[in-house]
Order: sequence, then C-alpha cells, then structure tokens
Amino acid sequence: MQSVIAIVGRPNVGKSALFNRLAGRRIAIVHDEPGVTRDRVMAEVEWRGRPFTLIDTGGIGLLRGERATDVIAAAAFDQVQMALDAASVILLVVNVQDGVVPLDVEVAKRLRTAHKPVFVVVNKVDNDRADVGLPEFAQLGFEKLIPVSAIHGRGMENLMDEVLRHLPTTSDGEGPADADTTPTEQTEPPTPSATSAPLRLAIVGRPNVGKSSIINTLTNSQRVIVSPVPGTTRDSVDVPFEVTTEGRRERFVLVDTAGLRKARRVDDTVEYFSTERTRAAIEGADLVVLVLDAETGIVEQDKKIADLITEARRACLIVVNKWDLVADSVRLAQETEFARREQERVFGRPKRLVTLGEFGDWVREKLFFLDYAPVIFTSAKDGFQLDRLLEAVRYVGAQWRQKIPTAILNRTLADAIERRQPVSKLGHRLKFFYATQVKQCPPTLLLFVNRKEVFSPAYEKYLAGELRRVFGFEGCPIVLVPRERPKTIEPVRKSRPAGNSRERTRPDRNVDRGAKRGRGPGRPRRRAK
Repeated sequence: MQSVIAIVGRPNVGKSALFNRLAGRRIAIVHDEPGVTRDRVMAEVEWRGRPFTLIDTGGIGLLRGERATDVIAAAAFDQVQMALDAASVILLVVNVQDGVVPLDVEVAKRLRTAHKPVFVVVNKVDNDRADVGLPEFAQLGFEKLIPVSAIHGRGMENLMDEVLRHLPTTSDGEGPADADTTPTEQTEPPTPSATSAPLRLAIVGRPNVGKSSIINTLTNSQRVIVSPVPGTTRDSVDVPFEVTTEGRRERFVLVDTAGLRKARRVDDTVEYFSTERTRAAIEGADLVVLVLDAETGIVEQDKKIADLITEARRACLIVVNKWDLVADSVRLAQETEFARREQERVFGRPKRLVTLGEFGDWVREKLFFLDYAPVIFTSAKDGFQLDRLLEAVRYVGAQWRQKIPTAILNRTLADAIERRQPVSKLGHRLKFFYATQVKQCPPTLLLFVNRKEVFSPAYEKYLAGELRRVFGFEGCPIVLVPRERPKTIEPVRKSRPAGNSRERTRPDRNVDRGAKRGRGPGRPRRRAK
C-alpha cells in the first residue's frame, strides 16, 4: 500500500509552508494572499528512510466574493476531496494566532467522516508563549495536537515521529503490506525503460491555450483544474504519467505551468512567483511542449516564450491546440467574408483553404529559430491526435539522449567542412582536427580547430543542419563548442647530456687570450716597444 500524507485546512493557515518544509525544498508558492494553492501539489518525500507521497491542497472554504457555483472554487474543492480519498494520514493545519474559527470546525467535521488518522497541526507556534493556545483546539474532536512553526522548522521532528507510526508498513517494514512473495520466489529484473529516469515534459504557453486540458486528457483524469478563466493554474504541478506499449513501461512527468503573460501585465506578487516557477520548469525539463492557440495564431508573447526555450537549450515540441475550432472555420471559408478576413489577419494573406501542412509551414516561418521542433496539431477537447503527440514525445526524447560514435561524427564533420569553408575576413582557412560528443542533454559537441574565430553564427547553423541531416536530432538544439588545439613549440637546440666530450664549457674570464691560443697560462703577453 502506498503511503500518502495529505495536508488540508482552511485558506491561509500555512499549508504550503508546511509542505515545503517537509519536502525539503520550495515547491508550492507561499504567500499571505488566501487561495494561492488550487491544484494538488505532490512530491515524493523520504523521512528517515521511509518514503511517502506528500500532497498540498487548496484551502477548504470560500474566499471573499466567491460562490459555491464558481468553476474554480468547485474544482479546487474536488481536488481536496481526491486528496482525502487517496490519503493514509491527514494533517489538519490550523493557525494558533487566529484560534478556532467556525470554518475550522466545519473542516474537522468533514474529516471525521473520512475515518482516517487525523493530526491537528497547530501552526505558527514560534515560541513557548504561543503554546498556551493549544488547549483551545481540543474542541475540534481529535486527540493529537502538535504545535509547529512551518516557517522556522519548529516541531517537525515531533510531528513526523507521530505520523510515521500511523503510515502503512510492510511485513519487513519496507515493502508493500499486501506483497505475498516468498523468499524463494524469483522476480524478473526490471526493464531498462522502467529503471531509467522519467522524461520531464514542461507544458508551457500563454494563459488559456489548453495546457491543463492536454494533461487531463493524456492522463484520463481531472488531475489539474481546467476553467475558461485565464490564470487558473498558478503553481507548477508535477503529474507522473506512465504508458505501457508492447510490454515496455515508459515513465513521464508532465509539468503543468502557469500561463506566461507580458511582463507589464504581471500586476501582483503571486503572478510574479508563478512566472518564475514556469521559467524554472523550462530550465529543469528535458522536453518543453510549447502550446499555441490555433484560433489566435502566433502572437508576440508566443515568440518570447519560444525564446526562453532556446536560451535554456531544451528540446522542444510545438503543439497547435484547439484545431477543431479552426477546422470548423475553414469549412466556412468559402461561404463567409468574415472567415476570409480572419484568415487574412492571422496568416497575412487571404487563403481559400487551410490544411495541416500549410499551417505547419506558417508556424515554422514565424518561429524560425525553432525550425527544428516538430509541429503537432491537437484538440484536447475531443482527443484529436493526442496519440501522435505521445509518439512525437518518445521520438524527441530518444533524440535528446542519443550518443553519436566518435569515428562517424568526425567523418561527417570533416566532409561538411570540406564541402563548405567558412568565410573569413582575414582570409584564414579553417582546419579541422578532431571532434567528440561531451554531453547528451543537450547534445554538445567539442570541436578542435586551428582558429575558432572563423566560427560565425551562420557557419555554426550550417554545421548543425548537416548534423541533423545525418543524425536526426529532431526537436533538439545542437551546441557546438569550437576550441583551438594547443600549439606545441619544440626548442631550437636540444640540451646535451652531462659528460659529453663535445660539450663546450664557458672559458674562464681570468684566462687571457694568450692562454686561449696555446702560449700557456703563465706566459705574459709581449708588449710592443
């Protein structure tokens, strides 16, 4: 049985701060504003050798101005309920500074129906004087009251000592409790695909382009909140995802990110932190899926997001979502003047018919610096071509991790340089010595040449294109690092070994010229009269 700890409570009591403290890193956004967390934020945590899954949830209760019928409020409440259903132990977080409020009583009443171990975590107990407020929370009806300070790390050891006693254990204290394998039973070794690290996919794009919808459709679940309201997703949410094909188990981690708006439109600190988490998700991903809106086409913000991907040197896959809406408008292109004007506005020229190939060429033309990225057309609403999206993810992931043999790499580069020499202002000719692949993610090649200044960006792009033509690397940036080979200078005269008869010693300065000519050292030179 998998061990799961769910953190619940009313808004703004410090649930995300406790989550980050137990996880040992900043995952969930912590802010004084209520209602920052909406989706279920999950992390795999190990405490004293005991692994478990930790879940942070949104606040239970309506914020000021919200209604029970609001889409986001109802979806956030459903996320909390799913966390409670999967939990082995529940941590009810309350605020000692506020005392017991009616909403705490309502949350406690709901948790009693779950019939699971519940610990009341009294947060913000920063010193011993705050302990006097603990007895008040006994009215919630739970036995265990544990004072902590999530910000300062106070009381974490006592909390986890109590929680670990109630987590499900195995017969040997480590594996699943329901494992019925005997000591003599032999199990098959795991396949390499199952033991390798999962491929991290960051789903990025502008707000309301369908990022969360794609994740929910791929996982066939309501893992993240989806609503027509832009900015619904605030945190970067990791969603583990497995696919089994032909007996092979492939593991992925889908990272749902907040939509990136223009910098001048980021008007609060929560959105600023959401933007920074999205940037960090791009840098930490293996493959970035850039989601575009087929209805609005490519705008300036899409190009800026694509530029972030190229700067991070991540593998990329372009997904044009909501293609079903465009297909409907294309069918009306010959019937309505409005549709013709819309196509002229989006594509820059009137067209009678738009096909997948034409739209794909237009996307590559607009995002010319990502021309190596495959373009996939999808519709998260009806699942159009999502299977092809998974195939493209597998292919680009394999390209991202491929290793080129050194001998074949050197022959390919030597032929490419021989066919086309770079243009040099000083008339220098490039001499290629040796190349090797020093890194796989991203593919990084070290080239030893005579002069690295002749490597212009245009010539680097030419070599990258030749490498793609031979080895693929589709969807992956190729990093070429030219380095001059160190020059070895031999000495003009070699030193002779000691004791050589031919070695000449330096004459003594006190010996006169007569002595040098053989007249003897004691014979003085004759003076002229």
